[in-house]
Amino acid sequence: MIGIFDSGVGGMTVAKAIEKTLPEYRLVYFGDLARTPYGSKSPETIIRYARENTEFLISKGAKLIIIACNSAASVATETLKEEFDLPIFEVISPAIKKAVATSKTGRIGIIGTRATITSGVYEKKIRKQNSSFKVYSTPCPLLVPLVEEGWFEKRETKMILRRYLHPLKLKQVDSLVLGCTHYPLLKDLIRPRIGKRVKVIDSSEEVAADLKSYLREHSSFAKELTQNGRHHYYVSDITYTAHSIAQRIFGREIQLNKTTYAPQSGEVKSEK
Repeated sequence: MIGIFDSGVGGMTVAKAIEKTLPEYRLVYFGDLARTPYGSKSPETIIRYARENTEFLISKGAKLIIIACNSAASVATETLKEEFDLPIFEVISPAIKKAVATSKTGRIGIIGTRATITSGVYEKKIRKQNSSFKVYSTPCPLLVPLVEEGWFEKRETKMILRRYLHPLKLKQVDSLVLGCTHYPLLKDLIRPRIGKRVKVIDSSEEVAADLKSYLREHSSFAKELTQNGRHHYYVSDITYTAHSIAQRIFGREIQLNKTTYAPQSGEVKSEK
């Protein structure tokens, strides 16, 4: 199975993109709602959460892991690759690849959680590909809670987005990377506020395309992935909003299975 984890339900945008791009493969998803948001946590804490999430997905049959949380991807990717002997994907590199390829002016904007922006991972990776590019980053700590609360049509959400995006408009960026998998749910609000000429890059779509290429090139490994049965969606807490957002993302009812943590051992157990 393809394992995906995020700090909440925003990572389901990745699951949906993969479901659309690779419909023959089964997914197992874990959303850590009980400990969200990750963006305000220390790197050490995020790494611990990422390790526990990965162990849980493997216990459910995952043979490949996608870190669908930008905050975790920015600080925990290398640790997971060192500690786990299976393919590890993350949402940052594919989005950067797309941004560098599509930007005509070399002025790229990034929005993300405070942890993602503070890590500087986007700037480092973009400049590694093209040192002449200018990267402008803005932390948007309020967006994940707004998405998790389902405040998509609220006046406050539109005002906050306008405030966050204004500095990037002044920098005249021509590409904007949505550096959090919650943000695709706000694309319809972001586009008119950043400007029609700006290419909005959805990391969910880019990681799905990257995974498709990988499986095409590694056909023997691809055959090991489950290609029958159903998708499984686990969360560490269940709320009405989580159900609502999951249904909004997929356009259908999604069964969320609650899990509980055993903090002493770091185990994650499924509730019957």
